[in-house]
Amino acid sequence: MNGRVVVPGDKSISHRAVMLASLADGASRIRGFLEAGDTGRSVAMMRSLGTQIEETCPTELRVTGLGLRGFSQPEGVLDAGNSGTTLRIGAGLLAAQGFTTVVTGDASLRRRPMDRIIEPLERMGARVTGDGGLPFPPLSITGGRLGPIRYEPRMASAQVKSSVLLAGLFTSGPTTVVEPLPTRDHTERMLRAMGVRVESEGQEVTVHPPKSLTPLDIQVPGDFSAAAFFLVAAAVPGSELTLAGVGVNPLRIGLLRTLRKMGADIRLESERVMGGEPVADIHVTGRTLVGTDVGPEEVPALVDEVPALCVAGALAGGRTRITGAAELRVKESDRIGAMVAALAALGVPCGEYPDGLWLEGPARIRDGQSLDTRGDHRIAMALRVLAASTGTVMELSDTACVDTSFPGFEKTLASVVDR
Repeated sequence: MNGRVVVPGDKSISHRAVMLASLADGASRIRGFLEAGDTGRSVAMMRSLGTQIEETCPTELRVTGLGLRGFSQPEGVLDAGNSGTTLRIGAGLLAAQGFTTVVTGDASLRRRPMDRIIEPLERMGARVTGDGGLPFPPLSITGGRLGPIRYEPRMASAQVKSSVLLAGLFTSGPTTVVEPLPTRDHTERMLRAMGVRVESEGQEVTVHPPKSLTPLDIQVPGDFSAAAFFLVAAAVPGSELTLAGVGVNPLRIGLLRTLRKMGADIRLESERVMGGEPVADIHVTGRTLVGTDVGPEEVPALVDEVPALCVAGALAGGRTRITGAAELRVKESDRIGAMVAALAALGVPCGEYPDGLWLEGPARIRDGQSLDTRGDHRIAMALRVLAASTGTVMELSDTACVDTSFPGFEKTLASVVDR
């Protein structure tokens, strides 16, 4: 792979920007917004609550905020589609409203447990019930007067942290989340940019309820999770690639650090700050890679990039082990099971742990295999770049799912693969 790639806007930041802009007093401008299936669900949710959102161009939104207490009860059930971020973070906002909202999702999302947000939001004073009394969507959320809490989640999750912090905007005092391991801090950065007092000390984050939020004027950086697939593909000999304008938040670039540990030549160039987020051009020159171990303390900073890391592991010499990643069992698919099944079918020596996997490289990839992506965008993209990196042909069961996070992925991939 050779050339220059521009990836779409960061999905996590795009979700948060449209939600928080909806709470601001006045109009916000969001440039570089990711126009994709998942982020479209967050836009639709905010519109259903009464927010006026204008698409000035496909990647730019003008959001006229309603203020902290301006939402109105939506008509009908809200549909988060495949977007766990829309449901989990949105639930924090809905928990503070003086009405009942029902939020559902597609078949995949309805299988994902939501007890990790139900517990803290109910402690704060909301009433949240899942389908048939179980912690699965559709969720019925009845909000009202919330009280501040100090919450210590058992598992590190930026979505859970953000849900609690956003609910904390509406309480009578400071709300604190104590994380077992640090997770991405996009919510905290954006709240500070909007004038909210947010304190971080060690692994504690505290939000103080504001009187109002200042509108945003933000340029969303390129999505590191989208760049990850090109990063691993270009890390092997014969490739040289520049990924332009990518967000390099320290809590998001665990994959970059791991690839360097494996021997990759990766440089950050033209480092700058955009909208409170660190951004750089990432230059990758291919090198011979070696396998490595990724432990539980490293997983939060690369949890979305594990399928991409499996591609690097299959191309590297020696064994790669990933542990402490049990959360991957309940993503859009069981990503551990999905990747092991696909890699095994391709001839890669590999196996599962309850909380992770191992694989051995460099593997000789079998040609002409039919593989199940399980409708998971990250599994599909990982297998596509593995095929492109090795020159093999694979038949994938579903690649339309890629549009939930990276529309135009195939065109971008084709533009940098040497034929």
